[in-house]
Amino acid sequence: MHIDKELDTRGLNCPLPILKAKKALAEMVSGQLLRVVSTDAGSMRDFQAFAKQTGNDLVEQQAAGGDFIHVIKRR
Repeated sequence: MHIDKELDTRGLNCPLPILKAKKALAEMVSGQLLRVVSTDAGSMRDFQAFAKQTGNDLVEQQAAGGDFIHVIKRR
């Protein structure tokens, strides 16, 4: 999977990871992939709701150690 942009939001709590992802996606073109790495356990649920509300595709989510990784495809 080719990631076009990556955000490290470790240490930030809701809503900051979502706000940073929203800003990054606005600078990307349709079809590009954004990977967001977070330490906020609530981000799993938050990114699911964010994708549904914005129409972007949540391609992948995973927990790795203390990190939560989200891959979003720009609509």
